[in-house]
Amino acid sequence: MRSLFDLSLEELGDVLAEWGEPRYRARQIWGWVYRRGVTTFEAMTDLPKALRGRLAETFTLSTLQPLAERVSADRWTRKWLFALPDGAQIETVLMEYTGRRTACVSAQVGCAMGCPFCATGQMGFLRHLTAGEIVEQVLWVARWLAERGERLTHVVFMGMGEPLANYGNTAKALRLLIHPEGFQFGQRRITVSTVGIVPGIRRFAREGWEVNLAISLHAATDDLRDRLVPMNRIYPLDALMTAVRDYLEQTRRRVTFEWALIDGVNDTLEQARALADRIRGMLAHVNLIPLNPTPGFPGQASPPERVDAFRRVLEKAGISCTVRVRRGIDVAAGCGQLRAEVTGRKPVLAAFSFQGIGGHGEACTGSP
Repeated sequence: MRSLFDLSLEELGDVLAEWGEPRYRARQIWGWVYRRGVTTFEAMTDLPKALRGRLAETFTLSTLQPLAERVSADRWTRKWLFALPDGAQIETVLMEYTGRRTACVSAQVGCAMGCPFCATGQMGFLRHLTAGEIVEQVLWVARWLAERGERLTHVVFMGMGEPLANYGNTAKALRLLIHPEGFQFGQRRITVSTVGIVPGIRRFAREGWEVNLAISLHAATDDLRDRLVPMNRIYPLDALMTAVRDYLEQTRRRVTFEWALIDGVNDTLEQARALADRIRGMLAHVNLIPLNPTPGFPGQASPPERVDAFRRVLEKAGISCTVRVRRGIDVAAGCGQLRAEVTGRKPVLAAFSFQGIGGHGEACTGSP
């Protein structure tokens, strides 16, 4: 059964017109699901009963079936593992901060990018999520908060998968979320993160959105980034930075660079200086994030003194940066971790060597 959330307002109007119903019914239905948050067609009391019945026979408003929920000890992070109708599983996270309630949503089941420190990358790629499956994650979190008298304030596409590798469905999900007659979510409160798919960044720039763009950078030299972010072998740093500069020129919107700090790997002063050299003068911000360790990767989070030293190099170069507070470590909040925990599947141990990069001097390789 098809998800109603896969349809745009115009597509829903087309279906209704084929049924002999007036198109304005589409706006009524959208008001019920996006503004009032109902989860059944029967609740749409201003629709004819026959139409409610036909909608229920044709569409579903619930493709996400919760399998597990974890709450951090400090109560600031909550993570759900959902099953989809085909048995695939995805994760969605609610991160709470003072004055902010952020939903972190998945764009794919698994991921083909292969970043060795990422639990989702360790599980491989299964399939793309539909636009409706992405949107429904946002609505799930929004409803959960509304039941407690709170409001969703931000959405980040930083869960399982690479959003720009699923560009069509990611773009449609964004349009559904920001539609003025639907959920009406503010564009500037949405962030889409990518490992650096250059054609996707260029296409994103042409859309004319005010949605924020984040780049998962993690290394400022090609030799190291090739190992941490394998997509760099296809779109190396010079090509990526050219695309980012073009994006900045077209949109005039700040870009955020994400940097997971791994002890002895990419937290060196040399990497900090190389990063400063690459982005100096850009309208950019750097988020420094001590690594969320995963069982399939031998690296550990950088200690506070190395984090602080890295940050000082950037600040001395005049680059805006913050150290992000790690959340949800005790609930496997890193994308892909809860799925592995619940299913009991051992992660593929990432093949990664610390030799030659100022690290531990030990090669670490493994197999499933």
